[in-house]
Amino acid sequence: QITFGSIFLGKVPVHEEVHRCAGQIYGYKGCIRDFQVNHKELFIIDEALEGRNVENCNVPICDYHPCHNGGTCTSDEENWYCECPKLYTGKLCQFATCHENPCGNGATCFPKSRRDVVCLCPYGRSGILCSDAIKITQPSFSGTDVFGYTSFLAYSTIPNITFYYEFVLKFQLANHHSALQDNLIFFTGQKGQGLNGDDFLELGLRNGRVVYSYNLGSGTATIISKPLDLTLDIHVIHLGRNLQKGWLKVDDQKNKTVTSPGRLVGLNVFSQFYLGGYREYTPELLPKGPRFKNGFQGCIFDVQVRTSLNQGFKSPGTPEGHPNSGRSVGQCKDSPCSLIKCRNGGKCIETGSTVYCDCLTGWKGAFCTETVSVCDPEHDPPHLCQQGSTCVPLPNGYTCHCPLGTTGTYCEQG
Repeated sequence: QITFGSIFLGKVPVHEEVHRCAGQIYGYKGCIRDFQVNHKELFIIDEALEGRNVENCNVPICDYHPCHNGGTCTSDEENWYCECPKLYTGKLCQFATCHENPCGNGATCFPKSRRDVVCLCPYGRSGILCSDAIKITQPSFSGTDVFGYTSFLAYSTIPNITFYYEFVLKFQLANHHSALQDNLIFFTGQKGQGLNGDDFLELGLRNGRVVYSYNLGSGTATIISKPLDLTLDIHVIHLGRNLQKGWLKVDDQKNKTVTSPGRLVGLNVFSQFYLGGYREYTPELLPKGPRFKNGFQGCIFDVQVRTSLNQGFKSPGTPEGHPNSGRSVGQCKDSPCSLIKCRNGGKCIETGSTVYCDCLTGWKGAFCTETVSVCDPEHDPPHLCQQGSTCVPLPNGYTCHCPLGTTGTYCEQG
């Protein structure tokens, strides 16, 4: 019941009662928890101004699994608290670092710590908060970042690819070993995934060789090239398919062919055309047979396709050459770290167009300019205030403000 701007839980005080039913008014009998007003959490006991005939609920609160986001509930006869995973806060672990997302222009916010985030920039944007516009003519892909996301471009579905297609593209590898091991170059599928029985078309690198696979619905056909000549700066791939027969030519290597199994002759794919990586958190939904575990690392450019011998090659996309979306894709040979200066020994990390500062111990913030307080979760060693208490920094150390029902230096006693 609400009256005169006050909120009453359980029963209105006698002098405030404004309505009776059959001469009686009954208060609530039971337990109340998780009280929120306009999405603001109110702590029923700690913030109450007064009360009467209220005792501790004898139902173990942890039986109701109140903690969100994988938090662990711990309780005793007097109190309970949620022990939160690394990147969540709040009494119920309900708030993530990205709750107040500072990233702009549709960027993907990823919590680097409980205080700091990394903004994974969309296509055409760069910078700490993805606020800088960049022009991309030769896309640069960074593979899978430390957060598990691949850089990618997504183009509209390529039409009329059912019975015939040819692709021509060029690429330049990043100068490290992992760029050759297990890397997706492009993919399109029947449902955007490579589930069993679904048609798909896929190109990638494995152990220094180009791997080209397609499935028309009756089995996978695969062509594997000879090892790439790493003395070449730029590699050229020409591949195609006519009904069941496919072919692949890489650089100056001989043309290789394959015929798909079964009787089906049409490729039915309806997903977007993914270049360099995949939209999902990790490419676990890609075809299980030739699945590539990492995104491409390097530059891919001059991608052209045609779906008939009687037409010319065109760039994918609608309008031509324009992707629908993308993530962490930069301009080849450009370095976003050239525009970022991390302070106090911090190291600039770049993955495509995404850039952030990796701070030394004791520092935090976008440019490593803020010191880590003794009460911050990043502090090493961590403070000893028990869950549910509040750590307050002092000129020399800290003190713990204890919630109702606890005492001791670290609020460790009931």
